[in-house]
Amino acid sequence: MPEPLTTDPIAEARRQWEEHGWHDAAGGMAAVTAIMRTQQILLSRIEGVLKHFGLTFARYELLTLLSFTRSGALPMAKASARLQVHPTSVTNAVDRLERAGLVRRMGHPTDGRTTLVEITAEGRQTVLSATTELNAAVFTDPGFTPNELDELNTMLGRYRRGAGDFIDHEATPGA
Repeated sequence: MPEPLTTDPIAEARRQWEEHGWHDAAGGMAAVTAIMRTQQILLSRIEGVLKHFGLTFARYELLTLLSFTRSGALPMAKASARLQVHPTSVTNAVDRLERAGLVRRMGHPTDGRTTLVEITAEGRQTVLSATTELNAAVFTDPGFTPNELDELNTMLGRYRRGAGDFIDHEATPGA
């Protein structure tokens, strides 16, 4: 982590925005910029833990997804959809994880056009160990109080739903 700054650069950017007459956009710019910077800080903490396992967060997410499935395998297209990433990103992650012996590709038993990605025993152990360390180092105390976490999850969930990230069937009448 670099040396902390003596002033908040986002607050200064907001001040500049307002000084330049962009009052209506200043709060939004500051919020978006703060969210982006917070994401960088959290990702740095996460990747600091995952480096020990030879994983990036994207590869960790794929291993976690596979570990949560009943069979330990998913079609690559379904993994892409659930992780909300482009299929090429899943292919690249699978390539790296396969070389590390953490997943393997296999043909679908009933659909010859579909490739499954399956977590290996070593992959299960790696993701379990990585999750234990992430829980201890980041997720148990990400830097927010329990109330702040609840508020943050509610706000961000509402934003993501409104942006079309997902459909909440429980909140949708008649769904």
